[in-house]
Amino acid sequence: MEIVFHDGPADEDPIIDLTSDDYFMGQALRQALKAYESEEVPIGAVVVREGKIIARASNLVETLKDATAHAEMLAITQAENAIGDWRLNECDLYVTKEPCPMCAGALVNSRVRRVIFGCHDLKGGAAGGSINILQMEGLSHRCEITGGVLGEQSGQLLKTFFGERRRNTES
Repeated sequence: MEIVFHDGPADEDPIIDLTSDDYFMGQALRQALKAYESEEVPIGAVVVREGKIIARASNLVETLKDATAHAEMLAITQAENAIGDWRLNECDLYVTKEPCPMCAGALVNSRVRRVIFGCHDLKGGAAGGSINILQMEGLSHRCEITGGVLGEQSGQLLKTFFGERRRNTES
C-alpha cells in the first residue's frame, strides 16, 4: 500500500491514498490470499469504477471444477451485474498476475478500460508476456496496461503456493 507523507494542514492530502494502484492491488492480493487459503492458485482480482470497488473475486477453478473460474472472469461477471451492462469501458481491473489468453480475450470483449497486474507471466501471459491480446490490432477494443504493481508480493505468493504443492507431492 502506498503511504503519502503529510506535511501540511489536516484537510489536504490523506495519509493513505485510497485511490492508488497500490491500494487497489492490495485489495486484489487480499482476494489472492483467500484463494491460497482454499488451496486454489492464489490469484485475486478487483474491478474499480469511479474510484470504488464494484467486484471482488479469487480463483475458484478447483472449488467449482470449472476451468473458466479464473479470478478475472468471475470479477468481470460480478462487475457486469453490478452496473447492469456488459460494457465495462469505465472500469479498471486489478489482478495479481498477468492475465492468460482466455481472460485477456474476455477483458477486451467486455471493453475494460485499463488492466493493472502484479507479477508478469513470461510464458503464458497475454498482456505482453508471451503475447499481447489486450492491445492486439484488429480487435474491437484495446485496454491500457500497467504491469508490475506489487509484483514482488504477488509473485512470492505464487512461488510459495507452488513450492508447497511440489513438497506435498514429493512426500
